[in-house]
Amino acid sequence: MGICNIIFFFFVLLLQVFSIVFVNGEGGVFKVKHKFGGEANRSLKDLTVHDKNRHGRYLAAIDVPLGGDGKATGTGLYYTKLAIGSPSKDYFLHVDTGSDILWVNCVQCSPCAKDTDIDDLTLKLYDPKSSVTAALVPCSSGFCTNFNKGPIPSCVSNGVCAYGLQYGDGSGSVGYFVQDVIGFDQVFGNLQTTTGNSSITFGCGLQQTGNLASSAGALDGLIGFGASSTSMLSQLASSGKVKKKFAHCLDSKNGGGIFAIGDVVHPTLKTTPLVPNVSHYNVNMESVQVGNTVLKIPKQVFTAGDGKGTIIDSGTTLAYLPGEIFDPLRQLILTSQANLNIHLVDNLLECFKFDKSIDDSFPTVTFGFENSLKLNVYPHDYLVPYENEWCFGWQDSENLQSDVVKDLIILGDLVLTNKLVLYDLENQVLGLLDYNCSSTIGLKDEASGAVNQVGSHDLSSSPVRYHMDFGRVMKFFLLSLIMLYNCI
Repeated sequence: MGICNIIFFFFVLLLQVFSIVFVNGEGGVFKVKHKFGGEANRSLKDLTVHDKNRHGRYLAAIDVPLGGDGKATGTGLYYTKLAIGSPSKDYFLHVDTGSDILWVNCVQCSPCAKDTDIDDLTLKLYDPKSSVTAALVPCSSGFCTNFNKGPIPSCVSNGVCAYGLQYGDGSGSVGYFVQDVIGFDQVFGNLQTTTGNSSITFGCGLQQTGNLASSAGALDGLIGFGASSTSMLSQLASSGKVKKKFAHCLDSKNGGGIFAIGDVVHPTLKTTPLVPNVSHYNVNMESVQVGNTVLKIPKQVFTAGDGKGTIIDSGTTLAYLPGEIFDPLRQLILTSQANLNIHLVDNLLECFKFDKSIDDSFPTVTFGFENSLKLNVYPHDYLVPYENEWCFGWQDSENLQSDVVKDLIILGDLVLTNKLVLYDLENQVLGLLDYNCSSTIGLKDEASGAVNQVGSHDLSSSPVRYHMDFGRVMKFFLLSLIMLYNCI
């Protein structure tokens, strides 16, 4: 074990031993924005860097209004503003469906990002002593046992419940858990909300390492919407605040979209089973069709065992396919039009000029899943506009440069935009539907039985906006990708 790892885990052990002293119904709404602005001339290399980082950083409704355009030339990452404590203060957090833990940087944090290069945003540190509702989570608690997958041998009386998260790119977060009141906008009627709150256990960050300590794209913390019992979603569900279900619809046409936690009853979605006992939202793919041609793919390519299968991840920007799928798919798409002058941009993405309608000229790709669920991906989805050209958004999983994830199928925003995606953890199914993400969906009020409409939001048009180049998007994308293989 290297000296950095020894220091990292020794610090966690110290937190376990020593105490640090300091002084309801349907769903809610978080206002969510893209972390980065949708500038069209970002580096395409940065897109793949972001994805590689993304899948190295996996840890582990509430209606979540979205901002941004959901395009690959924008960003696959979102952030929200969350009120924490009593009296409450607002914190800006990454929103991540691929992780479980909510954590914020705390006043004791060192090293820790103290500022950010994101426009019009000032970072702040959470101070448990300044909140009258804050409480320390002991290492003997059920939450701590669940997080550590068993009792902590070093736990002593009044000892804190520490956390230590280390990611594949070498970055990490260390701290301890606290419980405090978190506020959100709760659905109250058709297109109406009221203030709601709940007591949630989350991480109080004392030390960030690697990219998490950098000011580049820094935020106050991260909120995970994973399926683990430690996620905020699971805590809200176990307290009876919401159903353990959520859905999102990313609008690439008009910006923003819908992100709702609760029982979505309109529209009705066809579903496919979630793969059990895996860390992420995996489903079983059974077929790939390009135009009228069904690809002859060996069944083992779709196998969901041993961490394989198809991962649905709104935090990934592009889409990654193993060579057995990528090669024939690429061949059929790029040869559908004669005389394309294809060249590499940033030595990564294949691009070409094309003056005609891409939707009329290139084939639709259709993925088939268990239970006959179909997902259509149109040319305007998988061809990315860049500097008056079109770039091929599909990527070979080999580009992820990891033996663990090179055979995986990962479907990100490239194929998820303009689709309503339902994560029903209570019934262990995932739903997909082509949808107008500028419209509304219906959430069932569990108390009254009424169905309330939840609308789309474009929060990127509000005064606080983030502007960053493609390079930044790619860095975060790569960070997340490296962490995925570390958790599979």
